[in-house]
Amino acid sequence: MAYQAGWQRSQPRPVPESLEAQAYLQDYAALLEAVAFPSVVFDHRWDVVLSNAAFETLFSGVGPHPTAMPGDNFLRFALFHPDAATVLGEHESRWCLPMLAHFAAAMERHGQDRGLQSIRRDIAQDPIMEAAYRQGLPHWIRAVGPDAVEHDGAVRPLVHPDPRWGRTDCRIVGETPKTLQDMGYTRMTLVLREARHMTAGPRRTRNGAAELRVV
Repeated sequence: MAYQAGWQRSQPRPVPESLEAQAYLQDYAALLEAVAFPSVVFDHRWDVVLSNAAFETLFSGVGPHPTAMPGDNFLRFALFHPDAATVLGEHESRWCLPMLAHFAAAMERHGQDRGLQSIRRDIAQDPIMEAAYRQGLPHWIRAVGPDAVEHDGAVRPLVHPDPRWGRTDCRIVGETPKTLQDMGYTRMTLVLREARHMTAGPRRTRNGAAELRVV
């Protein structure tokens, strides 16, 4: 089906059971592909349901990973992929912490979900990330306020592989129609800005999970 097209995935994309829902997603995939900016649709686990070519291009330089490819699960990519910081600028403070906050909220709503429990176990296996989740995250939320946790409207740095964009910023725009909401899905588009001319390269990560310090 159209919404299953794209790069080779390490796991199958979620597929709704309803034929009507599948047909809607096929048509929505065509709409998504017409968008010039990276755009992605994911479920409550951040499992990717749809993504467009611009999204795939943004992450085309990342290496393979068994569980944390951006086209499989965007949360896992941000937290666990060793190449995440080469694309997601100011990776720790501007991407990981807000996404950990969203993950914590998802655990409160869907604590028995096996996919979320699997992510939680992987967080627990990394002592630094576990400390950030249990200790640093509540402190960070109190310090920055609840608005910093929201994705919609946030401006965050990116490093695009296309030199026409390079080191730039994106505004995250949440634009989820009711039909997608009723399916339990969320759409997120990264509206790219003109490149920032900076000499410093992206911060490299340590081996293994993406780098995260206790805040």
